[in-house]
Order: sequence, then structure tokens, then C-alpha cells
Amino acid sequence: MELSRRGLMVNGAAALALAPLAAQGTSQAATPLSSAALHRKLICLDTHLDTPMSFARTGWDMMKRHGGDIDATQVDYPRMVEGGLDGGFFAIYTPQAPLTEAGLLAMRDAAFLRAAEIRELVAAHPEKFELAFVPEDAARIAAKGKRIVYQSIENSSILGNDVSLLRVFYRLGVRMAGPVHFLNNQLADSATDTKKWGGLSPMGKDFVALANDLGIVLDASHASDDVFDQMSDLSRSAIICSHSGCRAVHDHPRNLDDARIKRLAAAGSTIQINSYNEYLVTILPNPERDKAVGAVRSELRVKPGASAADVAKAARAQVAAIKALDKQYPIPRATFETYMQHVMHALDLVGPDHVGIGADWDGGGGVIGMEDVTSLPKITDRLVKAGYTEAQLSNFWGGNALRVLGMAQAARKV
Repeated sequence: MELSRRGLMVNGAAALALAPLAAQGTSQAATPLSSAALHRKLICLDTHLDTPMSFARTGWDMMKRHGGDIDATQVDYPRMVEGGLDGGFFAIYTPQAPLTEAGLLAMRDAAFLRAAEIRELVAAHPEKFELAFVPEDAARIAAKGKRIVYQSIENSSILGNDVSLLRVFYRLGVRMAGPVHFLNNQLADSATDTKKWGGLSPMGKDFVALANDLGIVLDASHASDDVFDQMSDLSRSAIICSHSGCRAVHDHPRNLDDARIKRLAAAGSTIQINSYNEYLVTILPNPERDKAVGAVRSELRVKPGASAADVAKAARAQVAAIKALDKQYPIPRATFETYMQHVMHALDLVGPDHVGIGADWDGGGGVIGMEDVTSLPKITDRLVKAGYTEAQLSNFWGGNALRVLGMAQAARKV
């Protein structure tokens, strides 16, 4: 059973929902594929893409190649093709606002706009992108040579004080949702904030129940350990960590300890490994650098109504200024080897049926040697050299996440 452009070779939806996709091996080819050819053959998905934050940027075009020196972005259509990234979960991310009526309404409206922007991208390029809703859509869309667009919510504070709004986002296509981001909100405690609720709030527990009823995968990335435990206890279906790391490799509250990674695996789920620098190496506080970075961003912020040329010029200037500050105030930077330590630790701990990639592209992810999605074949090459099979890699690169989505769909009640 494998996930490739030949399709999902499973017997029925129940098998997709409940069984590891790589439970059997693949047939032996007369000539073994190179790791590059294998990477191209597999359907490669990332479970956390923050790229939609660029969709409304004046002059920014998903169909044109960008880069770190141009605008600090990491994903666009040309680079997806080059890196063999077939798609993934495009995040509807909204920064945490004050929990006032005005703040909650602003987040709600921003989230609806972001969801509309994702759909507008697909509608504008129907020959290149297609919306996906169920696990089987991945192979079907990839077989047509298109990029796969699932949708997720990062920070469900956008629901305000009415979790039933999640029903609307489900109808828009959302199939994964995390309750919280960097700060505590009305639903749950964050891994990077002080305790407020001791886990989920009463509303957060309602959120878990409704997500289960709708068939939305619950995402514990950014959530506190207590929230992870309580969502695992309450959920009828396996939860996921769409972009997290391993605390045994780097001790950071955003990373998972081994016991919780094993709990994910025991439930049939997966940890998707993040490449956010601060979660991979220790970064000591540097108020002077933070102040300087804030000043640069304020000085080079474009005004509403600015032309595309002015926006592009400001983006280049900001990238150059931040690079200069990096030299003036150097900070430790993780490398590809650092990242692979997390990948290999998780693989050694729970195996290839329970690990994947959620690198946090365009949301702060990327390391030296893996700066954008064009570097993804390096991961496949490393895993091939480590002895992982095609069937195991088909799970790692998307099958595991789709299995979890299938489990959520099988458990839905409405």
C-alpha cells in the first residue's frame, strides 16, 4: 500500500482511515530509483504552509519565483515544482488579538478574508491548483499534475465566543484546526504563555467535540502539554501535531516530549517536524537586536495604497536590513543537520508510520541548508540512505497525515 501518483492502493475508506498506508512493501523495480526520482514519484505534502499570508500582498504572485533575497518567502508555484512539494495544508493564520469584542471580530473577519484568498488563488489557476477535502483527493489531484490545497486553521480564537462558527469554516474546506497560537486565548493555554485555564477552557472542550462531529483533525501544535493531554483524552479521533519538534533533541515548550510522541503514535497519528529556528537551537534574549529589528520594520512598512513596485522595493530593503542586523547581532542558526536530528529521533522513536513534515514555511521555518521548499529532496535522499523504503517514505511524505484525516472523517457525526 503506497501513496504515489498511481493512487491510494487501499481497500475502502475504512482501510484508509484505520490502517497504516505502508503496512506492506512495494514491488521490486528492475532498476532501483534514485532518491531524486523517488522524491518526484511520491506525493509530498507539508501539513503547515503559512504561504497564504503573502496572497494579499500587493504585487506578489504565487505563479512567479520569489526568494529569500527578494521578499523572504519560501514557497511559490515554481519552487513547489522544483522541490517536488505537491501541496499540503494551507493555513488560515490569524495573530492573537485582545479578547475584546472588537479584537475577536477583527480576527474573525481576517480569517474569512484569508480563506477567500486561498480560494481565489485556486480559482485563478485551476490548471495548477485544486482544493482538497478528503484523503482520496490527494492522489486524484496529483495524478492531474496539480498542487493539492487542503486548508487548516492556526489559532481558532477566530471563532470568537461561538464555536458553531467552525461549521462555516468546515463548509469553506477547513479540515484541520489548532485551538491556540503563541498566546492563551478563550479556548486553551498556549505552550509559550503562562497557564490560564490549566489546559482547555469550557469553550475549548466544546471546540473539541464540534471538531470531532465535523470531521476536522485537531492540531495540538502551539498548545500546552495540558491541552495536548486533554484533547487526546476527549477526542474520538486521533489528534495531530502539524508542525512540532522533539523535546528530547531540543528542550523547548513548543516541542513534544517522547511520551507524547508515543501517545500520538499509539493513537495512529503523527508528529510533523517543524524547522522554526527557535525550536531547534537555543536563542538567548537580545533586547538591542529586537529593538533594531522593530525599528527597521517600522521604517520600511509600506503605506496602504502603495504600488507593487514600492512594495517590492520595501521588501528587498527590509531583507537587506535584517541581514545586516544578523551580522551586527548574530544569533545561533540551526542547520539541515540540526533539523534532521529531530526527524531521525522521531523516526527512531515511533517509526515512519508516525512522522512527517510540517516545516512552517513562510511562518518562520527554514534552516541553513534548507532555506526553502527547493531543498526538500535532501530529506528524501537522507532517508533513502538511512534505509527507508518507498512504501515507508510514501507514508512519511503524506500518507500518515492523510490517514489521520481519514480517521477524523470516519468519526464525524454530521
